[in-house]
Amino acid sequence: MPRIRFQAFDLLSSLVAVVDLHGRVIYVNAALEDALGISRRAIEGSDLGRNFMEPQALEAALDGVAANAFASLRYDALLLPQSGTLAAEPIPVHVIITQTEARDEVIVEMLPQEAQEKLDREERNATQALANKELIRNLAHEIKNPLGGIRGAAQLLQLELSDTEKAKSLTEYTQVIIHEADRLQTLVDRLLEPHRKPREIGDVNIHEVCERVRSLIVAEFPRGLKVVRDYDTSIPDFRGDKEQLIQTLLNIAHNAAQVLSIENGRIEQGDARIVFKTRVARQVTLGKRRHRLALELHIQDNGPGIPPEIKDRIFYPLVSGREGGSGLGLTLAQTFVQQHDGLIEVESQPGRTEFIITIPLP
Repeated sequence: MPRIRFQAFDLLSSLVAVVDLHGRVIYVNAALEDALGISRRAIEGSDLGRNFMEPQALEAALDGVAANAFASLRYDALLLPQSGTLAAEPIPVHVIITQTEARDEVIVEMLPQEAQEKLDREERNATQALANKELIRNLAHEIKNPLGGIRGAAQLLQLELSDTEKAKSLTEYTQVIIHEADRLQTLVDRLLEPHRKPREIGDVNIHEVCERVRSLIVAEFPRGLKVVRDYDTSIPDFRGDKEQLIQTLLNIAHNAAQVLSIENGRIEQGDARIVFKTRVARQVTLGKRRHRLALELHIQDNGPGIPPEIKDRIFYPLVSGREGGSGLGLTLAQTFVQQHDGLIEVESQPGRTEFIITIPLP
């Protein structure tokens, strides 16, 4: 009976046990069974505390539940998996104790610290992206209004100038004003683009997206750069904005190609490499929502890596590690991925940078 009641926990990647108020195991999910290296039959009915380095914390938590001191509690602990007769390395976990509707049952959920840190990082990135979005919109609108006035005044001034040598010199100045105003207008338009252009939702084949971007990159860098395909062709189509995803992948790949050419010189050496890799991830949590399947799109390059001083701010607006870069490409990429309920992350070290885009699949 307990197995039927709690079988939904088998769909979770976090480690879950249901225990009574004395810590005896009523049920464990498949993830915990795998982590401990013990069969469910051997775990159920045993004392869950014996699987922790310091079982006293669990005992105190269960005493608190029994006394109605709290309904939920969190703490960090070390889980002790077993490998045959030898103990394996302890697993640092974040433990969440939650009382169920049945007063004599408690859910013990254990998140490996790496997974908890990833969840915390995802929440921070989402909050920062929202703040960036508001900052960009407000800043762009503040720039846009006086910019139109500056350009208009320069045009009127140019019309008033007569055809003299001095006037020709002044006309050059007005042309500079108009040119720079147009350049700023282009920047403002790029800042506002993802927030005002309506999305065009349709069926998206991620490999068509990859091939489109690959052809653009190869056309611009025909020699010295190899763009490698590593596709899982079983990945199904999903609903999304194809043009947004093309722009996202192009921003990342084009940045990589320019770094490989201008700063790293690997294209000139003939050994520059960018890899497009697609995979299916299972039981993925994105934005606190659990998804059975998700697309993982990896964009790898063998460039010099992201400078350490900007690595944590690489998705912030106007932050660029490349000379002459606008610092908007990755900000827009993050915005487009988040509009697909997805997540974009980066791992970088000298000689290898990898962007990972995760998007839910149907």
